Amino acid sequence: MTTTDAQQRLQGPDILRTTLRRNIGAMAWGTVLMGLYQAGETAFPIALGLIVEHTMRDRNLGSLAVSIAALAVIITTVSLSWRFGMRILQKANTTEAHRLRVQVAGRGLQPVAGDGGLKSGELLTIATEDADQTADIIEVVPLLVSSLVAVLIAAIVLGLADIRLGALVIVGTVAILSILSVMSERIGTGTREQQARVARAGAKVADLITGLRPLHGFGGNSAAFLSYRRVSTEARRQAVTVAKVNGAYAGTAQALNAILAAAVTVTAGYLAFDGRITIGQLVMAVGLAQFIMEPLKLFSDMPKYVTIARASAERMALVSAAPPVNTPSVARPTPGGDLEVDCVRYESLRKLKFVVPAGEFTAIAAYQPGAAVDLASILAVRVPPHAYEGAIRIGGREIADLSIEAIREHMLVNPYDGEIFAGTLRTNIDPSGSSRTVPEAVEASLLTDVVALHREGLDYAVRDRGANLSGGQRQRLSLARALAADADVLVLHDPTTAVDAVTEQLVARNIAKLRRGRSTIVITSSPALLDAADRVLVLDDGVITAEGTHRNLLATDPNYCLAVAR
Repeated sequence: MTTTDAQQRLQGPDILRTTLRRNIGAMAWGTVLMGLYQAGETAFPIALGLIVEHTMRDRNLGSLAVSIAALAVIITTVSLSWRFGMRILQKANTTEAHRLRVQVAGRGLQPVAGDGGLKSGELLTIATEDADQTADIIEVVPLLVSSLVAVLIAAIVLGLADIRLGALVIVGTVAILSILSVMSERIGTGTREQQARVARAGAKVADLITGLRPLHGFGGNSAAFLSYRRVSTEARRQAVTVAKVNGAYAGTAQALNAILAAAVTVTAGYLAFDGRITIGQLVMAVGLAQFIMEPLKLFSDMPKYVTIARASAERMALVSAAPPVNTPSVARPTPGGDLEVDCVRYESLRKLKFVVPAGEFTAIAAYQPGAAVDLASILAVRVPPHAYEGAIRIGGREIADLSIEAIREHMLVNPYDGEIFAGTLRTNIDPSGSSRTVPEAVEASLLTDVVALHREGLDYAVRDRGANLSGGQRQRLSLARALAADADVLVLHDPTTAVDAVTEQLVARNIAKLRRGRSTIVITSSPALLDAADRVLVLDDGVITAEGTHRNLLATDPNYCLAVAR
């Protein structure tokens, strides 16, 4: 299946249909119970009318007792059917929302082509608000059906009393739904735009939190704040617009429902005054006119909720339909093979070509930071192979022919801004709990001082994003995690930018020692790491312009000396 086919097959309505199909059993039971609830509610004014019509006319205590018992049965039925019906539907709703969140999270953890341009903050919004609103369709459909049942029962019963009353309910309901369906389209359009803007604001917040320290460093706080304020203001304005439309919708629905109830009441009063219906039928008609306000309100709200659910499902489809970077494959790279970058052209990279032999510690000194980011992104398979020219080979196999799982088992790319998760030092270093080199990784990254500082040691609690750690501690924790993975090929991007020079030198020596015999690539401008490497490749203007040891390049290349000397 091609990328276009995948995107055509995975649309918002498809996600809604899948959601409904997965919960058909719970929805069937919920529909039965909620229909029973609405039928019981409808039966109450009918029963009152019959009591007035027969029991009170005959003045029979036995009939009155039976009538009271019948009302008690109706009330009990209404109470229990609502209780268990909503329990079933809300359990299914919550379970499906969880399932959708896991689905979005699973897709977010897998590299995708990124054609939708979604950032982590937007994924968070989709995985929370949109997942909840999509799952709401599970409650919407049974409530819609049960409300329809109630309106039909009321129309039939009133029609039996007088055909004009039944026709008034049917015609009025159709007119109300026709008016509100037009308004719901505007709500759907506004809601989709609001969700997109809120998601962009969430993405901006995530970016600001991630880059808070660098912003402090070069004084970019004010510009970043203004940028977020602009995005947030757009989201607020759209939210106000949607709230106004929602308010107009709710007010119109309430007014139309009240007009219909009043019309039924006035018509029934006129028919009773004219002697065409009895007093008992009048009581029943007035009671039903008041009762149908609730199912009509639910019934008239359904188009809005369906539209919102569809808009959320469309946003979820942006994640679900995004194609994977690599097609599934069973091929695996040969362990202990070379890493080859062969004539890669992408963004700032121009026919980039180099080979890292198995077991070598290679440093890449990128004169332009953008080139370092582009190279790290390609090696991390965050860029699909079809998006750049050339090829990257691991152990003689092109990564385009390998599965993501196979690549990650063989090669680990640790970004300069590696995330720190809430948990402990240990769970951050060894998330899977299977590493055998945690002590060595802690020592090599010089995280030993952090472990020794706290009584809990490696079980010291770490807050979300490492909020209770310094910048240097977070960076060393990320480095320890990368070293503990013990990958055949390890790529580190600026792993020591937040530590002091003395610590940086010790860390560089420790990395070289711990990784001896396995391929290690460090993209850096750190003199300590460059000096510890077996070979340095100079990346300038998108190509390799020089190579050699750090000290030889310092002695022979003035541009290199100017770029890396501190």
